[in-house]
Formats: sequence, structure tokens, C-alpha cells
Amino acid sequence: MNILSKLLRKGADKIDSVKERDKLRVWQERLEKSRSAYRGELAEMENREALYRGDRKIEANVNSGNAPVKQASYVRNIVAELIEAQVDSNIPQPKVTPRNPDDEGRAKLIEDFLRNELDRLPFERLNDMQERTAPIQGGSWFLCEWDNSGHTHTTVGELAVSLLHPKQVIPQAGVSDPKEMDYIIMRSSQTKKAVRRKYGVDVSAESESDPECRTVGSSAYGDGTAGNSDELVTLNTAYYRGDRGGIGRFSWVNDVVVEDLPDYQAHILRRCKKCGQTAAGSRCGFCGSSALEEYAEEEETLTENYTQADGGVIKAIAGYEPRTEIDPLTGETTRLLDPVPTRVPRYKPGVFPFVLRRNVSVFGQTLGDSDVDKIRDEQNMIKKLGTKIEEKLLKGGSYVTLPKGVNIRRDDSELKVIEIERPEQKTMIDVITVEANIVNDANYLESAYQSARQTIGVTDSFQGRKDPTATSGKAKEFAAAQTAGRLESKRVMKQAAYADLFELMFKFALAYADEPRPVSSKNVHGQTEYRTFDRREFLKQDAAGQWYWDDEFLFSCDTAAPLASNREAMWQETRMNLESGAFGDPTSLETLVLFWTKMELLHYPGASDTKTYLEEQLEQQRRAAQMGGVPQAAPPGGVVSGAGQAPPGQELSAIPGGGETGGQMPAMPYGPADYQGIPTGYGG
Repeated sequence: MNILSKLLRKGADKIDSVKERDKLRVWQERLEKSRSAYRGELAEMENREALYRGDRKIEANVNSGNAPVKQASYVRNIVAELIEAQVDSNIPQPKVTPRNPDDEGRAKLIEDFLRNELDRLPFERLNDMQERTAPIQGGSWFLCEWDNSGHTHTTVGELAVSLLHPKQVIPQAGVSDPKEMDYIIMRSSQTKKAVRRKYGVDVSAESESDPECRTVGSSAYGDGTAGNSDELVTLNTAYYRGDRGGIGRFSWVNDVVVEDLPDYQAHILRRCKKCGQTAAGSRCGFCGSSALEEYAEEEETLTENYTQADGGVIKAIAGYEPRTEIDPLTGETTRLLDPVPTRVPRYKPGVFPFVLRRNVSVFGQTLGDSDVDKIRDEQNMIKKLGTKIEEKLLKGGSYVTLPKGVNIRRDDSELKVIEIERPEQKTMIDVITVEANIVNDANYLESAYQSARQTIGVTDSFQGRKDPTATSGKAKEFAAAQTAGRLESKRVMKQAAYADLFELMFKFALAYADEPRPVSSKNVHGQTEYRTFDRREFLKQDAAGQWYWDDEFLFSCDTAAPLASNREAMWQETRMNLESGAFGDPTSLETLVLFWTKMELLHYPGASDTKTYLEEQLEQQRRAAQMGGVPQAAPPGGVVSGAGQAPPGQELSAIPGGGETGGQMPAMPYGPADYQGIPTGYGG
């Protein structure tokens, strides 16, 4: 019987091996087909990066035949200049809109959770890199996944967001919208040890098949190629839509399969083939068998009651199931009630983990329009003219004519001596100055530069340069606004990409954040509030009693975030609001406390100390008012209105400052009417 079992297992392993090999061949063919259709775009990527880096190659004219390619001796890099002028360091902030009126609190929780994740993840560096990659190549990719290796003492797993260069993502041939694709293939360079750690597959005998996917532009080898590394391999990872709607993942290195997950977004567990119990290690903890199999957990069991923010309670026990137990000795029957745990479906995102940010949308193209492609001709012309102008200037200069045989004494002495034999030789000494005429070349070079700027839509005002057409500050502001309007499309594409990324981050957290995650935010009083993001907050039950996950939220970007991130502008706006009376009476301590609370929220230096001081003065004034009926406002050294009135049951002379002084209260060191004397931090 054991021999038969071994033969059957051996036959099954052989069948699985054949299926795996056939599947590998299918994906290798798909990669080659998609890459062939994408080959032209891949070749252009190298040229664009070279132009951004200041490539000296001068392209031959179209009608010049096989003219040799020249090298420019002078390059004014307008490609880099115009792309750098458009760099936006602002990171879009999430805005979540609920579709149902009772989801307002949940939408605010999602916003705060995403803001915390933006702070935790290195989005400053990611944005800085993408701000250049997107206009150069026409687009850039986000990769958003759940990283189980990242954990804290109380949580397992965390969101991981990284950038992918367009040459690392091979889209399905013939499909321009990533959301409509059946599969997307990602290529990345990994160390052989990293592949073994992550997938448990030995690829030490494999070589790097495509080193170009890890470099852009010229390499350190100096020959324009990346060069193979003995420690790296090219990992190909295909994400595809399964037959049941899930997302599968298939990874391979050359001819070695390292991962095959038909539904990689499902919760994969291992159980014993013998007893059916879930196993955590390599052996079953109940029967000790090593025969384990993987399966996707479609439902999860709740282990404790949970009270949601709106007061709803999710009970861990759904009900009780009757059971009859018969005593084998007496034959008596006992009816028992067994608790039935609440089981809810596992949430799966069901979408590709990729988000594409386009530069400018173009019909029928996966990537958007590249800024480099638009101004390539102007950059080439500027390299030609710059080299020509340099040659003219260097070949010009002054020449001295001397009679044959006459020499000038060449030394550092100020007085040079020329020895001549005859007086007529003096008339033969002359200086000829050769001046190169570069006026037309310089005008044409400037015309090419202006043409490139007008094509992209970058003006002098937008770059912060002197603009002779703007004769006033308002005119310059209007010119900059007009340019910003031309470039608004690129900002909209950036915000659209981040909105898709925010939705993807929420869905992955909803699927895999099993433990509550701490979330911090600021309330209207400027105080820090601490809450938790618990995915059970989004668990609901319909009228039929079926459990489902509420992910019906609209994701966009907060358009006021760029203004909020400009602290100096917000400081000025807040001061104007104080002076205009928007916060209340500017001479009131309550108003000043509110003002400095707002300034503290905007991280104004010294605002916290000033607010604390004002709060102490306000509290002292309130206590004095309660004891002696002193009103809330009193200028320093001034007479308190209503002074001399004693509280009920007291004589006027019993009040400090009363009696003979006419009821004047002692002057406070700082009053609302003299708030200019209060320490206000730096520049206050």
C-alpha cells in the first residue's frame, strides 16, 4: 500500500511539473509578444533620458542621408531646464467622500489613516523622483502592495508603496488602459539571495537576462550598457486576472518558476491532508503529519465582540445550534446548545497593484505624451548653434604682422623691444583683429529656446525671471497664473493618480490589516487626537443578514492642500483674519487665544508658549472676575468699568482697590488692549 501511494504521488508530481512547464512557456511567449510591441517605446526611453542628462550627440538632419553623427562641444540643456521648472514638491493629500450619510465618520477615519501613511512612507523621495520621470517618459508607475515582513510588536504587515520606471512595466499589447488589461508584467533585478529568502527557490545557477531594466541612460561601464552581474537575476512577475475574477501572480527567472499563485490576494493557509487542521509550521500540530496543502480562506471567524463608532455591535456569536447527546450507559438524551461563531467573508481588493501617472493623456497610448519628445528638435538645434558659436569665437582673435626675420622679445616685461634693421620695417608692423559675427547665430539660438518654452508653456513669470511684458506686480501674477493654467492638465493627472493610489491603499488595508492601527490627527482646537483604524469598522450586515465590507467611498485630492502647506502664506492669512475681526474682537483675550491656537496649528515659532501665556492670563482674569465682579477687559493701568461696586454681602472698602481710591482695581501687567506687548515668538 505504501508503494502504491508513492507511485501515485510520484505520478501526480510529474503531472504538476508538466503543467508548470506549460504555464511557464505560455507566460514567456506573452512577455515576448508584449515586449516586441513595446520595443519602440523602450528604445525611445533611453534617448529621452540621455537628452535630460545633457547628451552631446547632434542628430543628423532628415535629408542628410548617412551623415556622420557629430558631438557638440557646448550644450545648453533646455530639456532639463524646462522639466525642472515644472517640478512640484507638493504631495497631494487625500479627500474621502462617503456615498452614504452615515459614513461621514468612517470617511474622516480613512483620511486620517492615509495622511499617517503618507508621513510614514518616503513620499517626499518618491514624489521627487516621479516629478522628473513622468514628464521625461510620459508617465510613471506606482506599485502598492501589502508587505507581511514589515511589523511592529502588536501588528503584522504594513503598506508598501514604491516607484517603477516605465521600462520595468510591460503592458499587455494593444490595450492602453491598465484597468482594462488582462495582465501586466513587471521586470526587476533581484539578488539571488533575495529570491531565495522570499520565494524559497534556489536560482544561484541562473544569470541576469535583462540588465537594462535596472539602469536608465548611460551606465557606469561607459559603453552605454548596464553590464551583467554575477549576483543578480532578472525577476519577471506577471499579474493577471483569474477565471473567477481574482488577481493571480506568476513569477519566474529564466526557465525557473519561483512563484505560482492563482489568487495571490486571497488569504492562503496551510492545512493537514490527514486530519484537516490548520498548520502554522512545516508539520501539523495535532497529528504531526508533514503532508500539508495550501488553500484560500474564503471566510474568517470573529473571535470577540466589536462595538463600532456609531454604536453598532458585531457579535462574535451568531447564534446557537441545538445538539442531542445520548448517554451510552443510561440511554438518556440531553439537548445542548452549541454556539455558532460569526463568520464573515474575506475581503479581496480584486485590482492590479499598479497605478499609472500620465504626464499628458494621449488617445491609444498607455503612457502619456513626453515633454522631451516635444522639444527634441529645438534641443538639437541649440546644440548645433552653440557649437558653431563657440568655434567662431575661438577661431577669432588678434594677429601681428612682422617683417620676415624680425622677432619680438617674449617675456613678462611691460616694455616689449622689437629690433629692426631699416626704418621701413617699422611700417610693416601691424595688428589685425578678426571678430566673429555671431549675431544671427545667437538670435536663432534664442528663437529655438523661446520656441521650446512656448511649446511646453513655461514663461518668464512662471520661472521667476524678469518678464519685460509684465509691467506691474499684478500683471506678473496674471502671467504666472496663465502659465499655471496651461500646465493644469499635468497637475490634474497627478491628482488623479494619487486618488487611485489612495483607494488602492485603503483596499489593501481593508483586506490585510487584521490588527487595529493607531491613527493621530488634529482637532479644531489644535489638540492631537488618537484613534485606531480597525477594518471591522467597515463591516456591515444587509437586510437579509449577509455580512459585507463597505468600501463605497469616493477618493480624490484635497485642492486646498497646496495652500495649507505654504506656512508663510497661511501665517499672513491668519493675521489678516485677526485684524479684520474674523476671529472676534482683536482686543479680547479669548480672540487672541484662538488666534495663537491657529498659529500653533500652522507651526509658527513660539506660538505654543504665547498661547500658554495668554491662557494663564485669561484664567487669572476670569478668577478675578468671579471674586470681585471684574469685567473681562481692562487696559493696563486703566480704570475698570463698573469699579467700586461690591459683591453682595461685602463693603466697598473690603475690596482691594476700593474705598478711598474710588474702587479702582489694581492694574494687570498685560491687558487685552495692550496685547502688542505680549511675547509673540519670532517675528510676532
